[in-house]
Amino acid sequence: MGSFDVMAVLPFVLIFGVFYFLIVRPQQQKMKKHQHMLTNLRRGDRVVTSGGLIGTISKIVSDSEVQLELADDIRVRQLRSMITDVLAKTDPIDTSSKGSQPSNATPVSPIVRKADSSKSKITRKSAANRPTGKAKV
Repeated sequence: MGSFDVMAVLPFVLIFGVFYFLIVRPQQQKMKKHQHMLTNLRRGDRVVTSGGLIGTISKIVSDSEVQLELADDIRVRQLRSMITDVLAKTDPIDTSSKGSQPSNATPVSPIVRKADSSKSKITRKSAANRPTGKAKV
């Protein structure tokens, strides 16, 4: 019987090793990172869907679905797996102080406008003084 030649199999082993480290392993790490991102989604996170929509998570419906708010009073249900990126994360909820603000937080005040700023003065030229776009001769 013939003997087994290791040198004949060595090129196939090297090709498989290069294939694994350049293609398979990085793809597995990318999938693991995406799965970790999906499991850590919270209400208030700003996300991008695979269709390119940008919205804020308004509700976690189930393990496979979330409710996104795309604009004021426009909400859609989205599969969790179709979320591709998280643009902004919300801070984790502090369980030690239930319902109260942390002591170092400053209360948020509403924006107050001056009464005169809403009524801006618009000066209009009279019809006789408006430029017509024609050069004077």
